[in-house]
Amino acid sequence: MRSVLQRKTIRKYTQQEVSNDLLNQLLEASLHTPTMGNLQLYSVVVTREAAMKEKLAPAHFNQPMVTAAPVVLTFCADFRRTSLWAEQRKAQPGYDNFLSFMNAATDTLLYCQTFCNLAEVEGLGTCFLGTTVYMPQLIIDTLRLPRLVFPVATITLGWPDETPPQSDRLPLRAIVHEETYKDYTPQRIDDCYGAKEALPENQHFVEINQKETLAQVFTDIRYTRKDNEAMSQGMLDALKSQGFL
Repeated sequence: MRSVLQRKTIRKYTQQEVSNDLLNQLLEASLHTPTMGNLQLYSVVVTREAAMKEKLAPAHFNQPMVTAAPVVLTFCADFRRTSLWAEQRKAQPGYDNFLSFMNAATDTLLYCQTFCNLAEVEGLGTCFLGTTVYMPQLIIDTLRLPRLVFPVATITLGWPDETPPQSDRLPLRAIVHEETYKDYTPQRIDDCYGAKEALPENQHFVEINQKETLAQVFTDIRYTRKDNEAMSQGMLDALKSQGFL
């Protein structure tokens, strides 16, 4: 538990390589992650070559760790392998639908998280790139992902070259609901977010973005309705082209 409590997102890495042996050991150990129907509905594309990282970088808004990290791992929801297996064994797969995508995406994210936990125990640093689902078609084209394969998570991996502070987290009472969901009253919202909003770094964040509240930084600048709707359409289009819709 201590390793999780101490974890930090690492965006800067040394030039030391991550050996294939260590990487494969971690990927293999992660196979013991829970999976829907014991089907292991995921694949991982390992990117080490500088030229390929350069091609992937625009899909992740050219964040510098994509090209600087020794390894970039793209975790993909994959019902292609299972479907081809079924067809080759005289079975009729029915996995070209949204429910199957959700099952495969869940499998993939669980596998990715297990891998991150194990990697950090070994002293490696990781950064989870939420940008993977923002422009999935670019990743699909770059990595040549076939039908029924869809990128859902990317991490950069390497030996840490920084010791950043831990990110703040909401208190446990903000996320736990006993027996049934208890909706958030204005008073409960204040209780959940008050400490976060009072942090000097978050107050500075509000100031430099010339906003009144921290929430406005997220809604007006970081994750806007316009961008969310545009990228939602892009994701739907990519899901359709990959056969999940």
